[in-house]
Amino acid sequence: MSLPPVLTQHIARRPQRIALLQHIAEQGSITRAAKAAGISYKAAWDAIDELNNLASQPLVKRSTGGRGGGGAHLSPEGERVLRLYQRLQALQAQILDAAEESGDLDLLGRLMLRTSARNQLQGQVSGLRPEGRYDRVSLALGGGLEIDALITHDSTARLELTPGTMVVALLKAGWVRLLAQEEEAERGSNCLNATVEEVLAEDDGPSEVRLALGNGQTLCAIAEAQWLAGQQVAVGSSVRVQFHPSYVLIGIPA
Repeated sequence: MSLPPVLTQHIARRPQRIALLQHIAEQGSITRAAKAAGISYKAAWDAIDELNNLASQPLVKRSTGGRGGGGAHLSPEGERVLRLYQRLQALQAQILDAAEESGDLDLLGRLMLRTSARNQLQGQVSGLRPEGRYDRVSLALGGGLEIDALITHDSTARLELTPGTMVVALLKAGWVRLLAQEEEAERGSNCLNATVEEVLAEDDGPSEVRLALGNGQTLCAIAEAQWLAGQQVAVGSSVRVQFHPSYVLIGIPA
């Protein structure tokens, strides 16, 4: 079974994040793996969320009650990806030797996309229909979940989107809004059920809420601590989130 194209390209572009898998396999803990990798606990989970969302199956599984803030281990898919990364490491020296000029690798780096969007979800185009100046693109995320994006006709043509195209949906955390218990979702917006996995409170600002979707992917939202307390939102809470299709950006492997 081959890896999704977006994950294969991610391995080539962001090897330090894939290397985190090796630390998890060795340490059995996110906290200790983050320390070994020289990054924060939050940065480690951000990387894991991104990898799990881009893969066809979760690469890392978390367990409670472990030493150092909870245990973690690689899934069989994660072990397979780690083996692939190790093979890529063996080829790295050959690639460096093949560069004709010292600036070649810098040029390639500039041509490869990095994004500030906190949420990156892999999906497949399941529908396309025009709506005025825009196209509504339906994306199947797996597990029966589907979201819509609104993009221009030119964007649809430029990305060569057709039913079945694999894409990455990009969504900033600030565009994901948690709904109050009795609040109805805005008509035409995407609305998903989720479970609160972690709340990262900030002393001088809103809290970051990490959400688990039913298909194993994750979302990150931003919410005021006072609102979360008023709605009794805590780890394990079932919540609904919404975001407008116009906020969903679509990317494809270059």
